[in-house]
Formats: sequence, structure tokens, C-alpha cells
Amino acid sequence: MSSLAVHKAPSAAGSADAARGRPPLRRRIAPVPTLTLLLGALYCLLPVAWVVIASTKSGRELFTTFTFLPGTGFTDNVKDLNAYRDGVYWRWMGNSALYAGLGALLSTCVSAVSGYALATYRFRGRETMFNILLAGVLMPPIILAVPQYLLLAKAGLTDSYLSVLLPQILSPYGVYLARIYAAAAVPGDVVEAGRMDGASEWRIFTRIALPMMIPGLVTVFLFQFVAVWNNFLLPYIMLSDDEKFPITLGLFTLLEQGANTPALYTLVITGALLAVIPLVALFLVVQRFWSLDLLSGAVKS
Repeated sequence: MSSLAVHKAPSAAGSADAARGRPPLRRRIAPVPTLTLLLGALYCLLPVAWVVIASTKSGRELFTTFTFLPGTGFTDNVKDLNAYRDGVYWRWMGNSALYAGLGALLSTCVSAVSGYALATYRFRGRETMFNILLAGVLMPPIILAVPQYLLLAKAGLTDSYLSVLLPQILSPYGVYLARIYAAAAVPGDVVEAGRMDGASEWRIFTRIALPMMIPGLVTVFLFQFVAVWNNFLLPYIMLSDDEKFPITLGLFTLLEQGANTPALYTLVITGALLAVIPLVALFLVVQRFWSLDLLSGAVKS
């Protein structure tokens, strides 16, 4: 029996490209989008590279050597930062972890309950309330900072941990994300089935809806954690005791003192580098958890 050679028929797109004398689509490289992405990546990564390299330089090397030439003083910089005012830097880091961790957790819980209620229940004024929340997303934080200070000053809570935590609990953007995700991930038939089985509304939310919303809530937690960790304006207005400062405000005070003491510039740069590490670690952990949740949800569906 003679063997038959089987040839794969070219695709329509390939035939059209061949007819026009052009290479197939898969071999083309779009130079403009590629160049745009490379420039964007360079714009984002260049300051990070500068901080990493500058943190390795001593005070003398910082101002005398080439910008992107590594130095030899990273270990000494970390030791000096650790010894500065008996390790107040690590207290600032702990304060930031408290503000960001607890604030993001409470904000995620409020966003989950609010988003689920707005997506599931039908009541008068629901859309009006949601539109007000959307207006809050567009509101610049600086507009709210002064009224928040006046309210908390009236309650006697300024210069306290609560003065930074309380304004962070309600996040309009978090509620918005939770509502959108709850509307897409929690089927109405499943909620109705739980009601027909006699489950209470709270049990339906905690046992049925909440597990379905976990990937979206992880995103809310990550966004809110980063926002609180990087927040500078609110602690700057609320706090006067530097023992309660977060890392952003603490590094700002170091930078101001560096105008009179240039040796502190190396501490500011090294502290800024160390302050980024928890965010990178959190993003890597949460991203893995987020991917696993999305995969398990796809398998179960």
C-alpha cells in the first residue's frame, strides 16, 4: 500500500497574507505597542533600580560616584538605620503594618457586606446610595481630610491610632468592587435555594455567598492594604506623636532632617527600599492565593 502524504490546508488568514505577499500574522512584530510597553516598563522600573543601587552606597559614595554604580555601604546603612533613635524605624514599620493590615481587613469586611447587600437585595434608594458611593470614588482624599480631622478632633480621637484607622474602614472603591463581583459571582438561584432550605440571610451570606466572593475580596484587601500603607496625607494631619507615625511619615521627617544632616539621606533611601519589601511579599502571596481561588472556582462551576 502506498503511503499518502497529508498536507494541512493553509488557513484563510495565511492564504490572504500569502496572496498579498506579506508574512503570516504570527510572525509579525508590532513595533509601536512593543516600544510603548518597553518605555512604560523603563519608566516604572528605573526609579526602583535607582533606590536599590543608591541604598548600597555610603554617604560619601552617594554624591560622588556614578548614579547606577553600586556602592559598598549597604550593611552599614542598615546598621545605622537600625540604631537611629533606638530603632524607631521598625516602630514606624510596625505602625504601618497595623494601620494597613487591620484597616484593610476591616475595610474588606465592610465592603463584602455592603457589596453583597447592594447586589442581592432590592430596596428603595439602592441605586441612589450606590451612586453616592461612586461619587466618593471620584472624591480626592485631600477634600475629605480636613472634615475628617474636625470630626475626630470633636470626638477627642486625634493623635491616636484610631484617627488613622477609622477613616480607612469605609472604602467606596472597595464597596464598588465587591458589589460588581457579588453580582457576577453569586447566582440569585443559589441564594433563593438557600432561603427555601430555611437558611437565615446571615448564614446564606457567610456559608454560600462569601466563599464565592473570596477572589474579589482578596483584590479589595490588596488594593486597600497598598493604599493605607502608602497613605501620607491622613497621618500627617492626624498625628503629632512620632511614635505613632507610619513609615511614610517617618521617612518624611528623616528627609526633612537630611537638609541639615546629609548623612541621613542614606537612611531615607535604605528605609524606602526596606519599606517596599513587605508590599512585594504581600503581592506575591496574595497573587498565588488569588490564582488558586479563581482556578478552584472554575473547576467547581
